[in-house]
Amino acid sequence: MKADILIRNARVFNDVQAPITEDIAIKDGKILARGTSLNHYQAEQEFDATGKWAMPGLFDIHTHYDLELEVSPGLPESTRHGTTTVAIANCSLGLAFGNQRRNGFDPIVDCYARVENMPKSVLRKCADKVTWNTPREYLEHLEEVKLGPNVITMMPHSMLRIEAMGFEASVNRDPTQEEIVDMQRKLRDGLKIGYAGFSTDALPFHYLANQPNCHKTIPTQFAKYDEIKQLTEVVRQEERLWQATPPKDSPIDVFKTFLLSSGRLHGKPLKTTVVAALDVATNRNLIKLTRLLNKMLNSKFLNGKFYMQALGARFKIWSDGAVTPIAEEIPELRALNETDLEDRAARQVILNDPEYIKVFRSMWMKGKSGFNLARLKRKLRIEDYAFDRDLEQMTIDVCPQKNWEGMTFQQALDRVVSFKAGNLSEEVSSEEAELINSDFFWVADEADFMLQMLRTFDTDLSWFTITANRDTSTVRELLMDPTLLPGFNDSGAHLTNMAFYDVNLRSLKLAAEGGEKDVAFMVKRLTKDAADVFNVDRGTIYEGDVADLILVDPQALNGYDGEANIQRIYREEYEHEQLVNRSEGVVDLVLIGGKVAIKQGDFSDELGQEKLGSLLKPRDVEIAAA
Repeated sequence: MKADILIRNARVFNDVQAPITEDIAIKDGKILARGTSLNHYQAEQEFDATGKWAMPGLFDIHTHYDLELEVSPGLPESTRHGTTTVAIANCSLGLAFGNQRRNGFDPIVDCYARVENMPKSVLRKCADKVTWNTPREYLEHLEEVKLGPNVITMMPHSMLRIEAMGFEASVNRDPTQEEIVDMQRKLRDGLKIGYAGFSTDALPFHYLANQPNCHKTIPTQFAKYDEIKQLTEVVRQEERLWQATPPKDSPIDVFKTFLLSSGRLHGKPLKTTVVAALDVATNRNLIKLTRLLNKMLNSKFLNGKFYMQALGARFKIWSDGAVTPIAEEIPELRALNETDLEDRAARQVILNDPEYIKVFRSMWMKGKSGFNLARLKRKLRIEDYAFDRDLEQMTIDVCPQKNWEGMTFQQALDRVVSFKAGNLSEEVSSEEAELINSDFFWVADEADFMLQMLRTFDTDLSWFTITANRDTSTVRELLMDPTLLPGFNDSGAHLTNMAFYDVNLRSLKLAAEGGEKDVAFMVKRLTKDAADVFNVDRGTIYEGDVADLILVDPQALNGYDGEANIQRIYREEYEHEQLVNRSEGVVDLVLIGGKVAIKQGDFSDELGQEKLGSLLKPRDVEIAAA
């Protein structure tokens, strides 16, 4: 019997089935047969999978690949790690309504530049290429894109607001009831034709990048409860998904907002997925409250369908000088982010302003000395901000003063202080001595040092800190919680601030600590469960299923360290550097729609040049179309 591809002797993980060693035959893009011996099959391509794990292709349920799809549709930085389906238009941002350039506003640039830390020049070029204006035309466009992984898209609230109200009004006033009705109609129409859900956002990190609105958040964050309620009621009626982020600084608002998921209170459950279940270093109570909220909303009494997303890695964030997502939460740091990424001169003016220096010092030293409430909250790990301002937790990655690379900020400060006091035992280069004598001679404490680091190096300085999930045993506990959902990789966003493209693999590695049973559980969470949340036809490899399938080398996975394999590369598509992950040897084969995307770790010639994946619509839409 003929097949296109034959995989022999794989250890197969699939849905609720116990893992079993089988052969897999693939023909015309689908699983033709599975069995303990398919010796009667012949195939054009055969793969010996002895000792390898076969499983459905993995889902990445929280990405911001909307723009990268337009310039690099193969999505190589996710495909190499076994991802075969991505969900886009998260956090209220997307391209459903085209570029929406009207009245001098450029929403793609204005909304994405700071939220995703992308250069405005690249964003403008992406917006220039947009040829569609309606949600239906966007789906038709995605059908034609030479996709690598499959794509699921949602209706983005910020862009929906802009479409109904205009950009200026969307961030300056409440909508009229007529405008809400218009948003409801547009949302309902989109959900009926194939959008898998509706995305909103309330995290205090997402700001606009256009003057005079740099001090304002993106449009979705101006929506009050009544607007959210009326729009999510459409999502409930259409039985689609609501993707949201919590207004984290108000526990009462968090609970009130997410009670919208309750079937007991609203007639039937609203399927809701929320970013994110993180063990935040500065506030140990947040993860406890998150899990309690998850448990309460999914209880029999409230009857919700509520899925908090858990990140399967330490939450390691890089900063380019002061430019970083975590800076947006703190007003004194946000002032620096309000300047354009390329505008170093504007940041220098701010950093040298005596009034700014005063408020910066007050912010930086808050809770670090004396006997006061701020000090107590810091000691008890219940601070308000996610960024803990701890120099010992901040590591210099890239710096023009090369010998400082790899040091913590505290070690660099100690070095400066020791040199100034004449107590530094090792020899100092003339270059470093000149730097300290010219720039750092005045530094007396850590607030002075932080200010001068930002002045001297600006975005030439890259440093990182781990703001959450520092304890990997806690990360594993969260991942293995059946009430949470692995996700929140943020792939395609924050080019030089995050590198979580491989987190599905890291999740599998953590699960493998418990043996095959836990691996099978994690595979189901990353495939079938994710597919069911979005109600799309993927996530399994039964006979007759579309052949989205990967082979993983468990020995290579066991030895893999995701953080140690982060690289900084230059992407022509972005005209910018990007932090990426490299997992050579871990994923041996990636099939998307039965076509080879990765073989023995190498990209196929077809990836990005031919259409491998599909636009995935909810099952009922696909059935109706058929």
